[in-house]
Amino acid sequence: MIISVVLGGSLGFFFAKSKKPMYTATTTFVLEAGGDNVGGALGQYAGMAAMVGIDLGGSGGGIFQGDNLLELYKSRKMIEATLLLKSNTDSSKLLIDQYLEINNVREKWKKENSKLSNIDFAKQIPKDLLRDRDSLLQKAVLDINKNILSVDKLDKKTAIIKVEVTSANEVFSKEFNEALVDEVNDFYVQTKTKKSLDNILILQNKTDSVRAVMNGNITTAAAVFDATPNLNPTKQAQRLIPTQRSQFSAETNKAILGQLVQNLEMSKMALLKEAPLIQKVDEPVYPLMVTKVGLIKGILVFAFIFVFFSIIAIIVIKYCYDIIK
Repeated sequence: MIISVVLGGSLGFFFAKSKKPMYTATTTFVLEAGGDNVGGALGQYAGMAAMVGIDLGGSGGGIFQGDNLLELYKSRKMIEATLLLKSNTDSSKLLIDQYLEINNVREKWKKENSKLSNIDFAKQIPKDLLRDRDSLLQKAVLDINKNILSVDKLDKKTAIIKVEVTSANEVFSKEFNEALVDEVNDFYVQTKTKKSLDNILILQNKTDSVRAVMNGNITTAAAVFDATPNLNPTKQAQRLIPTQRSQFSAETNKAILGQLVQNLEMSKMALLKEAPLIQKVDEPVYPLMVTKVGLIKGILVFAFIFVFFSIIAIIVIKYCYDIIK
């Protein structure tokens, strides 16, 4: 038993000394998705908008609602995009460079394959190294999802989402956490409002086109009067025909322009309604929360484990001895 205590305590001491402290950066934010269906006052304009090929409906239904948003944080696209961003503390490095330094990955590359040491994620990668680059990024994403990143709701009954990044580097934990939250939230907002933005762009182009034609008709009518200042009363066709044509076209385009402007304004209102609200509650600040194994705790835990298994071993040995005897 004394030997077990000594061995277990010694192993626990060395384990606690060799274990690096882990820094956890936490961001919490509330999410309120915008309205998915356009109703009320917008409904009466939907028919008029449909006449010019515009849909004033919702942007995307239930895109990224519920657990879908949590999975978006863990997606390869979002994590890769975040890793390839520049570090705020050192603009000459990317976040993936910090990740590689923490895990001593480049040292492993030199031992496994010397050509991998030539990969610089901040520069254009040669074609013969693209496959290796993508493979390394994929391994980094898998490791981050498994050991570094944690995304969940603060409470199942609330809409507060918690994003945690835990690593052995305090700076990396904070910067990666902030960059990932901004990257995902921006992508989420753009995706939710993309349909409405496309509608607004189409309507704006149509409105500008009709306004330009109407202004041209008005200019044409005025130009006809200027071109015939002393018109012969017996030759009114030179002035009346082009003038009336221009006036008729201008009136027609004026009516169309009025409907288009109404639809454009209603589309902008729909965009405001659909835009989701994302408000951060807590952001990571220095110093971050540190998790480390204390020396006393490591010694006691390992000593207890060794003693426990020693007792079991003694009981088994004695039981076998009694059977043999």
